[in-house]
This record gives sequence, C-alpha cells and structure tokens, in this order.
Amino acid sequence: MITLSIDPIIFTIGHFAVRWYSLILLIAIAVGVWFTAREAGRKGFKKDDIYDAAVWIIIGGLIGARLFHVLDHWSHEFAATPIRALYIWEGGLAIWGAIVGGLIASALVAWRRGWRFPKLLDAAAPGLVLAQAIGRIACVITGDAMGKPTSGPFGFAYTSPNAVVPQLGVYYTPMPVYELVINLGIFAVLWQLRKRNWPDGRLFLVYLTLYSLERFFLAFTSSYRIIAFGLTQSQIVAVVGFAIGLALLARTPRRLSVRQYKA
Repeated sequence: MITLSIDPIIFTIGHFAVRWYSLILLIAIAVGVWFTAREAGRKGFKKDDIYDAAVWIIIGGLIGARLFHVLDHWSHEFAATPIRALYIWEGGLAIWGAIVGGLIASALVAWRRGWRFPKLLDAAAPGLVLAQAIGRIACVITGDAMGKPTSGPFGFAYTSPNAVVPQLGVYYTPMPVYELVINLGIFAVLWQLRKRNWPDGRLFLVYLTLYSLERFFLAFTSSYRIIAFGLTQSQIVAVVGFAIGLALLARTPRRLSVRQYKA
C-alpha cells in the first residue's frame, strides 16, 4: 500500500495554478504527435502536414474527452455549477471521448486533404496508445480515475487537499497504474506489427480491439457510475469498439496482394 503526498499543483501565480495534470498531458500529446509524424513519414505523408493537422485533431480529442467526462459526471459533479465543465485544468478527461473526438477530427482532416484515412489511423495507433500510457501518470499524481476503495494488497492513498480522490487517507485501487502498464504492452505489440504487409487500417483495428478489451475489464475495478446493463459508460463504449474492431478485422485480408502492395 502506498501513500502519496505530492501536491497536484506545481506552483501558483495569483489565482492561476500550474498543475502536474496539465504538464503531463502536454508531454503525452507531444510524444504522441511526434511518433505519429515519424510513422506517417514512413508511410509517405509529409511530416509538416501531420504537425499542422495535429492541431485540429488534438482540439477534437480534447473536446470529445471533456464532453464524455462531463456527461458521465453531470448529475453529481457539474449540474450544480455547469461552468466547471470548462475547468479542464482540474482534470477529468474521458479517454474514449478523446478517441471518438480525435477520430472525427481525423476523418475530416483526411477528407479535406485527400488522405487515405485508414493509412493515417495506422500511423497514429502506436503514438496514440503511448500517449495514453503517459497521460495516466497525470492521473496517478492527481488521484483522478482511481478505482474502488481497497484493503490491499496494492492501493494508493492521498494526503494533499488538492488531490481529486473522494476521500483523503483512503486507499483506492490504482486503476491508472494498471492501464499505464497494459497500454505500454499494447504499444510494444503495435510497434512490432507496424511494418507488416497489412492492408491500411488493420493495425489501428488491432489497437481498437486490444484497447477495448483492456477498458472493459479494468472498468470492473473502477468507481465509475453504472449507466445501463450493470456497465459503466467506458464499458459500453468498449463493447461497441471491440465489436466494430473484431468485425472489421474479420473482413480485412491479413496481407496485401502483390498488386496492392506495388500500388
């Protein structure tokens, strides 16, 4: 069992606070964009074009992430003070919302620029899951997205009044730690598979199915609100994501034909 005393706020200037959550989120985004541009360059995209497009994709991801979180916590956290929905620096970003928002923005960017959308997704998949892993470090520091209270053998308790856990001094299941480790494992798998002679989009579908499985089972340790069928918002989206990913994988050939490969 581990007790964390780190203050989620690095320093303050007047009423403005610089938080670990924001800093680590920026690092995660930067790493994800760099890896995506690296892979995109290998696939024939221009890196400068990817960096330009990343601005809009990041905005779409952040909007989606905050929207999913606010909807999931509206009744008990935001209904009384709706303006807090804009306080993104306090934490509270839903990963599935970031994925959905980023996918929508990516599709629009690909359409406007005449890019092959599945190829763009394949380039982004390794960097995306690595960024998700790094982002979970922010959750560990702030106490965000912690699981249910636990009596052991592994749990985190917080002492800083700025931590966002429900109650200080109580040990919670460190779901972000588990997700960080699994995401690194998914990144390692994708990194090994990325150069295979696969049709465009298949690598991203592997990411989607693996990540959906992870989110579904890890959510059983979470304290997220039950939405329907005894499942949380994250689990419902994970079921949909897994079904879509598995169905499309079944329909996608394992290898390109010689004609497709030369094209």
